[in-house]
Amino acid sequence: MATYDPFRDLDRLASGLFDTRRGPRRMPMDLYRDGDHYVLTADLPGIDPGSVDIDVDGQLLTIRAERTLHSGDDVKWITREREAASFLRQLNLGQGIDTERIAASYSNGVLSVTIPVSEKAKPRKIEVTSEGSAPTIRAHESSETPQPIEQ
Repeated sequence: MATYDPFRDLDRLASGLFDTRRGPRRMPMDLYRDGDHYVLTADLPGIDPGSVDIDVDGQLLTIRAERTLHSGDDVKWITREREAASFLRQLNLGQGIDTERIAASYSNGVLSVTIPVSEKAKPRKIEVTSEGSAPTIRAHESSETPQPIEQ
């Protein structure tokens, strides 16, 4: 059993009264590039995976999640510091993303979203040819039957 700390309860009461963040909260996330795709990881502890909603509208990626707290009618709380909350994060993906192949998974309270780079945006090599190796096209003019073009 924990000892009673009146300052902790007063701090929680004051933060509840003066907290202006009643809307969706931001989720902490990391974003990095790994080869031909980006990986976004976001901390969502205590979230039911069924409440996570990810959608793409054009180039805007939106992640929503809801944390609900369940309690019975006969429960007598000793302390309750966790809150029910909704979370929201929006990212502008920019150009060069294959939005059709975005995938997501949720494990141990961490949401992972894999965002592939489109084929057009991947780096590629351009072959340079010199005049000496370029094919030569010659045309012949004649009053008789047309001659085929040689390569």
